[in-house]
Amino acid sequence: MALLRCDFFSEALSLSTSMSVILPQRTTSQVGLAGASGEEPPPVLYLLHGMSDDATTWVRRTSLERYVAPLGLAVVMPQVHRSYYTDEVYGGRFWTFLSEELPALVHAFFRVSARREDTFVAGLSMGGYGAFKWALREPWRFAAAASLSGALDVAGRTTRRERPEDPRMTERLFGDATVAGTDDDLLHLVAGAGAAGLPTMRAWCGTEDGLLEDNRRFAAACGTAGLPVDLLEGPGEHDWAYWDARIVDVLDWLPL
Repeated sequence: MALLRCDFFSEALSLSTSMSVILPQRTTSQVGLAGASGEEPPPVLYLLHGMSDDATTWVRRTSLERYVAPLGLAVVMPQVHRSYYTDEVYGGRFWTFLSEELPALVHAFFRVSARREDTFVAGLSMGGYGAFKWALREPWRFAAAASLSGALDVAGRTTRRERPEDPRMTERLFGDATVAGTDDDLLHLVAGAGAAGLPTMRAWCGTEDGLLEDNRRFAAACGTAGLPVDLLEGPGEHDWAYWDARIVDVLDWLPL
């Protein structure tokens, strides 16, 4: 398989940015690793990073490359900084970049499937929020969406204490507007969604994770709306030991 760092210019962001990409490769003589690839363009997983991370973090802190090698799966890992995958009020158009520009560039640059049944999205923490927001706002694009330790109640979190390392983050992202009831509020998106046409969705969260209650509120909102979204709880904290184990579960769960 191939691991690529792709540096490119984003028209949506008006700056140069990066993505990491894993592309499948059929191999027979690698020691300790079997690679798989079919004749057709491979399925693709958009894998989103968390708040303090970048386009390289999934590969650096997990064994992702080894996990996907036998699956024949391409993985695209974009870089969006601390944007919450949102068109920031005082900043970049990261939602536009993610939802419009990135897929177009991926299909222009790489040979990957464009079929909905071959397209998936997942992420951790802020990236779990981004994955579910993308799946709920553009359900026609994905067959499945997964969140690991997702920040799934952003509207609730914006009313709590700001992060000391980025004290004006909420203002930068959302300005003076209330997030609740907007398309950046997952609970609002769930309330307005219908089960028909949604991708299959599943969330994982550790029982020692500070975001567990956010995940439970999201799951409860899905239950009220009649959406079949599973929340799987188990021992674990908000750390890479948990995410390294759970990304294997996500890959096993995807309808490849």
